[in-house]
Amino acid sequence: MKPFFAAISFLTILRVPRTWCGGERAIAASMTWYPLVGLLIGLFMAVLDKLLCWLLPGILVPSALLVIAMIAISGGLHLDGVADSADAFMSSRSKERMLEIMKDSRTGPMGALAIVSLLLIKFSMLASLTGDWRSPVIVLMPLAGRTALVIKAVSMPYARNHGLATLTHAHSHKGQGVVATALLVLTSCLLLGMSGFWITVTSVLTTGLFAMYCYRKIGGFTGDTLGATCELVELAPAFTALVCIQQGLLV
Repeated sequence: MKPFFAAISFLTILRVPRTWCGGERAIAASMTWYPLVGLLIGLFMAVLDKLLCWLLPGILVPSALLVIAMIAISGGLHLDGVADSADAFMSSRSKERMLEIMKDSRTGPMGALAIVSLLLIKFSMLASLTGDWRSPVIVLMPLAGRTALVIKAVSMPYARNHGLATLTHAHSHKGQGVVATALLVLTSCLLLGMSGFWITVTSVLTTGLFAMYCYRKIGGFTGDTLGATCELVELAPAFTALVCIQQGLLV
């Protein structure tokens, strides 16, 4: 179970004793557990949302607080990747310069704009989701995002010669992506039927398109682009559900 606890320690702000997380071998194997950690985060968020909707009037304030909770549970780890990726990719510089920009701790105007835009979209989508399908979609959002981390990491080369993701990437394999996708498909279909299947398709397609974009820009992925992928793909379940609702496919 040490890789599981290592995944919890990395993806959340929960304090996990170091002895539970193991050494480099456990950290290298922790990526297998990312989707399960995402599912647990989603379940927690769904319960929190039920509580907020019971305590507060309307849907706007609970949705705003839920967005903040989603940021807090990961310590803003993935949003930092959004900002760094936006600053780098929108700079129109060489691959080497883009990688340098990603390492800069400062956030530029493009990074700030990307974060504001993403949070505004996420809030708007959550505020548009009401009824019995709200909780299932909230469960699937973190699951889809963490599944995307695994899919991208096992299907692309690492763009740097060193870094935090080097260890896990060196021990990654295609089977992890298959297992992660299977968990997303199973959970989505159990919660939302055929609409859940389309949520999986949209999530994987979003992951693939952004992965292609990253490959064209820097020749692979970095820890920052993984964070950006997680945040982008978190939007896919809500987006797909809203389309299904609007078209009368999810009632």
